[in-house]
Order: sequence, then C-alpha cells, then structure tokens
Amino acid sequence: MTGDAPAEPFDLSRRLVAEALGTAMLVATVVGSGIMAERLTDDGAVALLCNTLPTGAILVVLITILGPISGAHFNPAVTAVFAIRRALTTREAALYMVVQVAGGILGTIAAHLMFELAPLAPSGTERSGPAQWWAEAVATFGLVAAILGGLRFRPAAIPWLVGLYITAAYWFTASTSFANPAVAIARSLTDTFSGIRPIDLPGFIAAEFGGALLALALFSWLLRPVPSREKAGPREALVEAAER
Repeated sequence: MTGDAPAEPFDLSRRLVAEALGTAMLVATVVGSGIMAERLTDDGAVALLCNTLPTGAILVVLITILGPISGAHFNPAVTAVFAIRRALTTREAALYMVVQVAGGILGTIAAHLMFELAPLAPSGTERSGPAQWWAEAVATFGLVAAILGGLRFRPAAIPWLVGLYITAAYWFTASTSFANPAVAIARSLTDTFSGIRPIDLPGFIAAEFGGALLALALFSWLLRPVPSREKAGPREALVEAAER
C-alpha cells in the first residue's frame, strides 16, 4: 500500500497481476489462518490472535515485494483514495478494483482447497449493526491515515506501518478490522472463522469507503505544508513584505 505510482515504470498488465496476486495472498492468509486457528483451539481469544499475527506479517511481506510494482493497494478503498489524488486514472482505478475483488475470491478458494473444504461456501457469520459499521469506518480511516502519513514522512516504513496498524486494529475494533471491500467480499464466501454473511456486505463496504474518504479529507489538510509567511509568524511576515 505504497499508494502512489511506482518509482520504476511497470506496464498496466504487470501492475494488475501484482494487485490480484497480493490480494489473493492476503485473503488466503486471513482465511487460512482462521481455519487453522479454529482447528487448533476452542479459545476465541487465542483463535483471534492466531488470525491476527499472520495477517499483519503477510502485509509487511506483500507491500515490500509488490509495492514497487503496483503501489500494493490490495484494497478498493485505498485505490479510490489514490484515484482522487490523481495517482491513477479512472480506468486504472476501475481495473485495480476488479482484479482486487477477483484476487480476493481466488485467495478464499486457495485457502479452502488447502484445508480440503469446498472451494466456496457462503458465510453464515452475522456481522451487522451500527457498531460494526462504525468500527469498519474507524478501521479504514486509520488504515488510510497510516498510508498517507507514511507517504508524507516515512515511505520506506509503510509496509510496517500498515502491518502493525492492521494487527492492532484486529483487537481494538468491534468488527476485527476488515477495512477492505475486496477482502470483505472474499470473506463472505468462506463459512469459517473469518467469514461474514453476504447480506451484511453492503453496510461494511459503505462504511469502509466512508472511512477512507474521511481520512483523505482530513489528512489532505493535516499534512499540507504551512506556507512560509504563515510559518514565520506575523512579525516576520511584515519584515519580509517590507524587504520586498
């Protein structure tokens, strides 16, 4: 999730493959670690921890290796933010979103096949209501804030910022921090630990895009450099004007 255009030029086809592959591996990790957790323990807190740590770790890896190719969004809400920032054209953003959703579904299939489950199975896990939607808005707000802040001050740290943020957000949000429409769609197709009922998707997706756009609006202002005259203060500005 480095966001902006890669330093080296990669054609669109390679960027799309990177986005699909990254989202697939992210979802395979989320779903697969959830299945493994369910099989290893009956303790809900331990199972969540077993789901959390691999997710944070894989994000660091995927953003590090695929970020230079595509920007490593793996997330339609993040892609929307960078389309608004004009880092992507409308066409590029639309294609990113399509392959992210497709990659996420492939990730669910890959995880299911590893554990000898049916390739796809609609989830029966209810995740709905104002508290869950608010949690998703908060989760996605924080994710976009971490990305934009990292781009402004520490671009090389973004893999760790995102991985650590998602690790934390699993535990402080009521929704366990999906924070990603493509991942939410993919998780609606697994009737396992990490699932969400398909009927609950619209509320989650709307909250995720809302949180992302709110973060963009706030951080576009917050991270904007202060003009030299304002930064210098009233007295210094008068002296500067007089000297002109």
